[in-house]
Amino acid sequence: MRLSTTAGREPGAAGDTARNPVRIWLYLVAALVVAMVAVGGATRLTGSGLSITEWRPVTGVMPPLSAADWAAEFEKYRGTPQYQILNQGLGLADFKVLYFWEWGHRLLGRVLGLVFFLPLAVFWWRGMLSRRLGLGLLGLGLLGGLQGAIGWIMVASGLKPGMTAVAPLKLALHLTTASLILAGLVWLAAGERRGRLAPAPGSVRAMAVALPVLVLVQIFLGGLVAGSHAGLVYNTWPTMNGALVPPASELFAVRPWIENFVDNLALVQLNHRLTAYLIVLLAVVHAVHARLSTPVGAAGRAAGIAVLALAQMGLGIATLLLAVPLWAGLAHQVLAMGVLVMATVHARLSLGLGQGAPAAPSGAEPAFGFEGFAGSGI
Repeated sequence: MRLSTTAGREPGAAGDTARNPVRIWLYLVAALVVAMVAVGGATRLTGSGLSITEWRPVTGVMPPLSAADWAAEFEKYRGTPQYQILNQGLGLADFKVLYFWEWGHRLLGRVLGLVFFLPLAVFWWRGMLSRRLGLGLLGLGLLGGLQGAIGWIMVASGLKPGMTAVAPLKLALHLTTASLILAGLVWLAAGERRGRLAPAPGSVRAMAVALPVLVLVQIFLGGLVAGSHAGLVYNTWPTMNGALVPPASELFAVRPWIENFVDNLALVQLNHRLTAYLIVLLAVVHAVHARLSTPVGAAGRAAGIAVLALAQMGLGIATLLLAVPLWAGLAHQVLAMGVLVMATVHARLSLGLGQGAPAAPSGAEPAFGFEGFAGSGI
């Protein structure tokens, strides 16, 4: 079996062009993840997430097709606490709207799985993936499977007696895991860029890497805000009902105190606000620093992140002041994905690409494919 060497050739070599389809595919999958997050946000904001009471990975791909099927699904929903406490009297026509949001979200998840794993198998078989890239993609595939399980655990938390919505912590984990998958895809795709790119200075690199980490933390905190409906209280800015910071007696009113970080609406919203300020401050400082010490490309990316972060904060403030209308809440969630994508690409490129002498064909990294496995002993 021959050992594929496409991963180590000079930029512009014939073998290097094979990386373009992989890079395009990675960005396509990333776009589908953003779409998945958007539909998931709409599902949450419309209160549709508990309309399907079973997890059927295979047979659930088909929605109800007959009147009897719809009646059976509606009867299952009528047995949930959400219907009995919040939605009594909901008609079948309105139930169908809820159902199709959740069904569309799950269907998109299945499509996303196919778009990820089928080309992955083809690229693997043809030896078009380096070992490092292949292992990274398998890790993301496993994380995607875990994400599906987290999604069902989240839904199951809202079907328990007395519950009318999913648990905020589980929603935050579900959203953050999706964001991790998105960041991983974009990171790998950016690493497939052809050509040489010098690393940014050390301080610029440090801030560039810190930004996507902070954005992920903020997305988690945003998930807590969404899950606990903390955006429906303290609908003033820059104060929280007249105070820049509510008193400690209000922020830590829940016992035990650790639960305030998830269940106390005042503290949940305050943490989300403070992290937003920190991200904007770091993004602006980073943009100025990069402008003074790095080439145009890195400085331009840093400036783009600062603009996106400021826009995201402005949209978040508008969403809060308007008490979270559907359009604003959904736009705020999608723009967060845009900030994460931009910050992740910038962090990856700030580390440099193609540095050092290119490997000769005999010393190239083995491809992550059938031939690469056979030749490398893996």
